Amino acid sequence: MNLKDAVALVTGAGHRLGRAIALALAEEGCDVLVHYHRSAEPAKETAQTSRQMGRRAETVSADLTDPSLVATLFASFDKHLDRLNILVNSAASFEQQPLEQITCEEWDKVQALNVRAPFLCTQHAALRMRATRASHPDQGVIINLADLSGLGTWNGYSHHGVSRASVLHLTKVSARELAPDIRVNAVVPGVILPPAGESLESDVWKARGLRVPLARSGDPSHVSQTVVFLVRNDYVTGATIVVDGGEHLLAGGRIE
Repeated sequence: MNLKDAVALVTGAGHRLGRAIALALAEEGCDVLVHYHRSAEPAKETAQTSRQMGRRAETVSADLTDPSLVATLFASFDKHLDRLNILVNSAASFEQQPLEQITCEEWDKVQALNVRAPFLCTQHAALRMRATRASHPDQGVIINLADLSGLGTWNGYSHHGVSRASVLHLTKVSARELAPDIRVNAVVPGVILPPAGESLESDVWKARGLRVPLARSGDPSHVSQTVVFLVRNDYVTGATIVVDGGEHLLAGGRIE
């Protein structure tokens, strides 16, 4: 796909990897709709930075655990931008809880954001991408972000891990069913950003980076440039690209 003047919707684009991906797409020439839930000011900053690159950029807030608000998000997209070429499902929670203590409410909340929301966004996006292709020959592209818990087993993250594994399978079934009009791929980051509240300069974070096979942590550009690659390459679909310095090669796919 030629990214010049393409139009992208990035969920969870107010901060962290979502922000890095939105800005990388803008830098490549995309107009961007910046979705956020509560991070209003960071989302505005993401949009403003995109505009400074000469791109159209708008922000829309939506709680993606509510199906009606997912529909509202796409209705807002239609008001701001004229077509949809790229969807990046980045918004997700990262909940930790021992398996035997997870309540039904906690389980459902994680699945609603981490699985159902990407599924619903894929549905809404597919309708628009197929309509777009009638006048623009490029395939639509959907990128799902997951993490290593979907490939291995992490103690204390069972509901999260199941949700991430589900997203990886959603990627495969969507890729098969939506082809050839739409390509769907997944990116699995590893040691890229520390958990909220932990510094990049902390001894714990630095030590974790040293324990992956490449002996260093990555940075958001490693993920955002993988997304750009998957958008550009029109012969890749149903793939999962792991961006983790080799961490998935270790037992369980996680450094404790």
